Amino acid sequence: MITIPDFLRYNRQMMLPEIGEIGQEKLKNAKVLVIGAGGLGCPILQYLATAGVGTIGIVDFDKIELHNLHRQILYTENQIDQSKAITAKSILEVLNPTLHCIAFDEKLTSENAELLLNNFDIIVDGSDNFATRYLVNDTCVKLGKSLVYGSILNYEGQMAIFNHKGSKNLRDLFPEPPNPKDVPNCSLNGVMGTLPGIIGTMMAHETLKLIMDLPTLENELVLLNTLTWNFTKLKF
Repeated sequence: MITIPDFLRYNRQMMLPEIGEIGQEKLKNAKVLVIGAGGLGCPILQYLATAGVGTIGIVDFDKIELHNLHRQILYTENQIDQSKAITAKSILEVLNPTLHCIAFDEKLTSENAELLLNNFDIIVDGSDNFATRYLVNDTCVKLGKSLVYGSILNYEGQMAIFNHKGSKNLRDLFPEPPNPKDVPNCSLNGVMGTLPGIIGTMMAHETLKLIMDLPTLENELVLLNTLTWNFTKLKF
């Protein structure tokens, strides 16, 4: 049920005819698990929390480091060496005191993946390695969970929706993960600080649309080059 404080907080988005009170109530009742509280995870978590998603889980075993701060904008120097998941939880609860936030300060593994994902409606993957991405994808397929996928490198980002209402999944696009030795990463190749903010916000946007049953990507991969502003959408 939407309360008066809910209306006062969210009325600007509730004014949209596609959202209204029904859409806001869907957000309030939704349970979303975000894998990773790093570059992508920070904007995803902020926008899900402030838009009114009722329950948000955070999975991340990393601690905050100085080199994170140019792109992981939830954190400050005072929080270096603290748990990302626990720190993010405390910040989100200040941003939106009505939020029910659950921090899982642990690594996602084949042993705990089903247990962690099972109690959430939608999974958002902001992880930074292929092993985790494929583990998340395969667990979502097994459990029948919709998955919001994103990745970034240098100036480029990707986004897709997998396994939603019978749609295809990551293995339909890329059947097997690449050899880790052949995969560039941000640690070695760098990333523009604003890029995860752009792609993470897009992922949060699609997550909100999924929750409210608005039109979303279906068997499409979005490719965005922010250096040239070249936007491509590929069907698969």
